[in-house]
Amino acid sequence: MTYFDYIIIILFSLLILLIGLSFSRTSGKDMKSFFAAGGAVPWWINSASLFMGFVSAGTFVVWGSIAYTSGWVAVTIQWTMSVAGFLVGMFIAPTWHKTKSLTAAEYISNRLGYNVQKTYSYLYLAIMVFMTGVYLYAVARILEVSTGLPLYVSIAVLGFIVILYTTFGGLWAVVVTDVLQFVILTAATIILVPLSLDKVGGIDGFVNSIQIDGFFNFSNHEYTWPFLIGFGLYNFFYLSGQWGFVQRYTSVSKPKDSKKVGYLFGALYLISPVIWMLPPMIYRALNPDLDGLQDEGAYLMICKEVLPVGMLGLILISLVMASNSSLQGVLNISSGVITNDLYKHLYPKSTEKKLMHMAKFANVFFGLVMIGLAMTVPLMGGAKEMVLSIAALTGCPMYMPVIWSLFSKKQNGYSTLGITVISLFLMFAFKFILPYITDFNLTRTLEMVLGVSVPALFILLSEIWMRAKKFRESDFEKYRIYQSQKKILEEAPISKATTDSSENNQGKRMIGIGIFSTALIIGGIGLISSNGRIYILGMAFILLIIGLRIVYKTVIKSDKRTI
Repeated sequence: MTYFDYIIIILFSLLILLIGLSFSRTSGKDMKSFFAAGGAVPWWINSASLFMGFVSAGTFVVWGSIAYTSGWVAVTIQWTMSVAGFLVGMFIAPTWHKTKSLTAAEYISNRLGYNVQKTYSYLYLAIMVFMTGVYLYAVARILEVSTGLPLYVSIAVLGFIVILYTTFGGLWAVVVTDVLQFVILTAATIILVPLSLDKVGGIDGFVNSIQIDGFFNFSNHEYTWPFLIGFGLYNFFYLSGQWGFVQRYTSVSKPKDSKKVGYLFGALYLISPVIWMLPPMIYRALNPDLDGLQDEGAYLMICKEVLPVGMLGLILISLVMASNSSLQGVLNISSGVITNDLYKHLYPKSTEKKLMHMAKFANVFFGLVMIGLAMTVPLMGGAKEMVLSIAALTGCPMYMPVIWSLFSKKQNGYSTLGITVISLFLMFAFKFILPYITDFNLTRTLEMVLGVSVPALFILLSEIWMRAKKFRESDFEKYRIYQSQKKILEEAPISKATTDSSENNQGKRMIGIGIFSTALIIGGIGLISSNGRIYILGMAFILLIIGLRIVYKTVIKSDKRTI
């Protein structure tokens, strides 16, 4: 890495931080503004934010490793996320929006009871804070390897940047910086593809140089169709029920817009994996000798091989910011759970100002816990496999029963929480206890299939039993009465609508400024590049036009409101 690469990293870091902090005055006034962005986030912004919540440095390390060793199947695996996105947009997102809840925890409290919600909150916070600590460690490790910055310093710097703008900017800061991170990541990865193909003599040279049977097949002996189906179902329920993602469906203005959030997510995951996975596949043609864990570095190796000065810094900061996107979403929703769903119940007479102080305190607290956990990961040893397993084993047991309660009148707090607890116990028993008693170990495919099928089986059995016994729908009836009363009481004052529109416009304007600034920085890289100049300057020009158009539209809207 050159000094110019370091300058690029610093510039983009400052850009993201300043834009996130720009919402400190407007997005921290009340709970709805801080946790739901006033309920008026444009659907395309939320969709880009949802997309970035799924992307991290691990996307390019783990799937890039599979692309290098196994080929096109790495794209197929990620296409299951595209299918999940379309299904969520069709069936789940509008249903969540109709609950009119700020968070998934608020829905659980209203539909299944406060005590059930408390238990779910503790489970969710324990799992997600641990996972984000490991995510922070992973991206800090990439920063350490690429720049030489000490690991613990990398963890602290990245962690405090995320804490700063999520604490002061709320959900608007999260979703707007997500969009900018999406733009930076997309620009960097698109530029890498033609430069990589040029290195091997174009598409024909790439295809002809790969002499591995099945390299371009959709599946293989390790990643079989049963695995792909199971992984797709896991992604569907994870995308449907993960509390941070639910915010993206509830913080738009209409159910129709929440559908679009899922549809655009699906479209992005149809295209992006092809762009992401081609470079490590091409690197197989350039260097077929990587073995062991070396293939995990295939993506960064092709970057070092073909990118001009400054572009390596752009790729690196895009990977870092993509990982930060996952962290900032979890921080915002975790502080929302503590404030809106736990603290507010304990102290129902709290003023809006006191609740906001608590929200910001909770955000800082969880951020510090995340940093502390990240710093202990090196002491855990073998955390990677454990994290992957915990994600697969807990995703469906945590989210599937709650999702089913959106559609079933029969399910109540006891049945929903019971299915979650029993499924979690059985899955952890299969994974961690059974191997000590017998010689049986879960394969990756079996782990994925069981993670989906065990809670699904319990839901099916409970639904059949409740219907056969003509179980009373008391929890659902209480929830329906609550929803009716809430609908009557909900009145949107004109002043509030104006405030939401103002925040909406500010969000778009900051995105436009961010895209315009990104275009200038990438254009600067293009001007001094010795190779790939036409690709880099072409991308800069496209971003420049997009940024200027967005800023112009927001200025026109502001002028109309002033008049």
